[in-house]
Amino acid sequence: MDYTVLGNMGLKVSKMGLGCGGPSRVGKGTGKTDSESITVVKKALESGINTIDTAEIYGTEEIVGKAIKGTDRASLVLSTKKTISEGITGEQVQNSLEQSLKHLGTDYVDIYYLHGVVLKDYDYLVSEIVPVLQKMRQQGKTRFIGVTEMFNADQGHAMLQRALQDDIWDVMMVGFNMLNQSARDRVFAKAMQKNTGIVIMFAVRLALSRPERLRQVVGELIEKKQLNPDDIDMDDPLGFLVHEGGAVSITDAAYRFCHYEPGTHVIFSGTGNPAHLGVNVESFARPPLPEEDMVKLKSIFRNVDSVTGQ
Repeated sequence: MDYTVLGNMGLKVSKMGLGCGGPSRVGKGTGKTDSESITVVKKALESGINTIDTAEIYGTEEIVGKAIKGTDRASLVLSTKKTISEGITGEQVQNSLEQSLKHLGTDYVDIYYLHGVVLKDYDYLVSEIVPVLQKMRQQGKTRFIGVTEMFNADQGHAMLQRALQDDIWDVMMVGFNMLNQSARDRVFAKAMQKNTGIVIMFAVRLALSRPERLRQVVGELIEKKQLNPDDIDMDDPLGFLVHEGGAVSITDAAYRFCHYEPGTHVIFSGTGNPAHLGVNVESFARPPLPEEDMVKLKSIFRNVDSVTGQ
């Protein structure tokens, strides 16, 4: 497992992180028992993953708490999140963190995120909620403060571009994948200048795991004139990535694409299947994609900023 330092925070993080949300929610979204979900988290730890992300809204905090019980807490980078709703108060955020700590069975989280922030709410959150987060950090309940975008509604990263103007956020969670690479110029460039931590969500979603959905998304992008049909094979849009010396599958390519993107620190992967987890771990052990494949990917999707890959 590759490790790096997360921004300017000094946290040693595995490049592959375990995301406990998404469609799977470590198996809870597909009917797995708590015991089976706990096994997935423990398997991740055994594989060298030390970066685990959950959230109040996912309903998986207690699963994570049970899975990490007895583990050296100092070896983990644990994060959770508070989903933002209109009119949210500092008291609500503080109470949520207290409850999350109980669920996780820990005295502190390494990162506490405001989750799903959109541009229209940003100024309110900075003036009314951020001071509460800073107070909780002073109390030792969180070590660092983060913000996540609502990628489904903000595929062009307007909120994060605004957030990068402030010196508030230690880390940002960004939607980024082979289909929508717009964060490279709009977020990562500035974040690298500031040495802000960048963690990636949406590395793989339906369009990068189901061929029929990929063809549908490509067709929609052509209609929007964000893709040139002459640049792409509609029957197998990303098939050029899978070859000897290249990727072993499209999902393998998707993780390797994000893994080696300059400015990214942790790429989250979510699953409720230990075997699937193992396959993803293998992707993170492979080298970067061939340069000519990367050049072609960047060229094909250079104008895309209207999809998530879902």
